[in-house]
Amino acid sequence: MKEISVTSSFLVYDSLNELPNDVQNLMNQAIEIRKKAYAPYSQFRVGAALLLDNGKIVLGSNQENAAYPSGLCAERVAIFHAGSVYPEAKILKMAITAASDTNQTQAPIPPCGSCRQSIAEYEIKQETPIEIYFMGEIGEVYKSTSLKNLLPFMFDKKFL
Repeated sequence: MKEISVTSSFLVYDSLNELPNDVQNLMNQAIEIRKKAYAPYSQFRVGAALLLDNGKIVLGSNQENAAYPSGLCAERVAIFHAGSVYPEAKILKMAITAASDTNQTQAPIPPCGSCRQSIAEYEIKQETPIEIYFMGEIGEVYKSTSLKNLLPFMFDKKFL
């Protein structure tokens, strides 16, 4: 038997204002699309903005459904839209923000497990890492240089 250790490393920005200008713009677009989320059940709104290598920015917000499994997270809305409209483009950066209608979200909110797996699929497909920035409504912004920080044991096509 042996023990392995897995570590993750993130940069932490104190606020949105500390981000590089291009990422600040991307996060501001995620904030705006977050406000358009359809979240009548959870009152938890999430926005995602993707910067593609062709210069396009693709947006997504969470879309809920009374049959909960039928809804879709903001990250997957954006990723699947980018994959269908710009199938050859690579995702360079992703900005994610979340806010609750009932209380102020101050902690950075990372992608859920299903979104992590979807992001992993595209990171593996494009053979380059995706920078991921995530925050709550206010406060710190975390930066991951790759999805591998969030999902170190990725499941991919090589296992099939």
